[in-house]
Amino acid sequence: MKGPAIGIIGSGSWATALAKLLLNNCKSLNWFVRKQEDIDYFKQYTNNPRYLTSVDFDVKGIHFTSSLNECVKNSDILILAVPSAFVHGTMNVLSKQELEGKTIFSAVKGIIPEYNLIVGEYLNTIYNISFQNIGVITGPCHAEEVAMEKLSYLTIASQNLKAAQTLSELLNCRYLQSSVSDDIYGTEYSAVLKNVIALAGGICHGLGYGDNFLAVLVSNAIQEIKRFVDAVHPIDRDINASAYLGDLLVTAYSQFSRNRTFGTMIGKGYSVKNAQLEMNMIAEGYYAVKCVYEINKKYQVQMPITSAVYNIIYGNADVRKEIESLSKKIF
Repeated sequence: MKGPAIGIIGSGSWATALAKLLLNNCKSLNWFVRKQEDIDYFKQYTNNPRYLTSVDFDVKGIHFTSSLNECVKNSDILILAVPSAFVHGTMNVLSKQELEGKTIFSAVKGIIPEYNLIVGEYLNTIYNISFQNIGVITGPCHAEEVAMEKLSYLTIASQNLKAAQTLSELLNCRYLQSSVSDDIYGTEYSAVLKNVIALAGGICHGLGYGDNFLAVLVSNAIQEIKRFVDAVHPIDRDINASAYLGDLLVTAYSQFSRNRTFGTMIGKGYSVKNAQLEMNMIAEGYYAVKCVYEINKKYQVQMPITSAVYNIIYGNADVRKEIESLSKKIF
């Protein structure tokens, strides 16, 4: 029996890792890559010219296109995997009619800055896509370890558990195990907030704080995340499950975490602009912290770590003094 046609939107490291996973179980894949020169390179050399360049693909099974409209038209399930800051600019070529009946899973892990909405809310609000046709792909998982085929885990969240299970089965392979959840709000907001915490952890590392302090920071961070997601979407959830705590831990501690790297540079004295220029990839936490800070004006949740990062990144606060103040609040 023929399975659903899968389309990937985006060509960064996470999109590339997801394509690698899906092609273990899918004979073909539609893949939107914005630049035609990248498609030409991909077809000739069988690897992404910019990200996870060591991953070799059987390109015969991939239908590349630089037309998002074409990718959407030919796909039943779409995986959105572009940085949150570029989601709206990418998607605005599409009409509501083109997305009608499509199931879309977000692998973005960020907030759409133009609207201060997580991706699921954005798709529902702007494109009238039912929450039954919206899902979230979250960790704990790094694209780099998928590329190296190290055992990794994902959580696929959707209110439509049948759709979540379908995608879960397509992603599962020898080195990847996934589970399903119906908590689309909690998993998506948690994926956003863990990037903010990783920024904080990196800043502290750059300032010279050690593992002992980071442990205290992270243990307080999961409580901060719980307070926020419980305020935004109060349901019964285990915040210590891997989709929440596990994703936080891997992002806060890993050498592959771009948010931790970005934060470390800030802690070492880089300006925000210079840190951004030196990094080759987007640190989602940079955009997320401002969005969460604005959203929290409505909920008034106690979020000392998020507030400290916001003050440093957007308020030009003295980095060392801000972290010293935070250290007194979280102990």
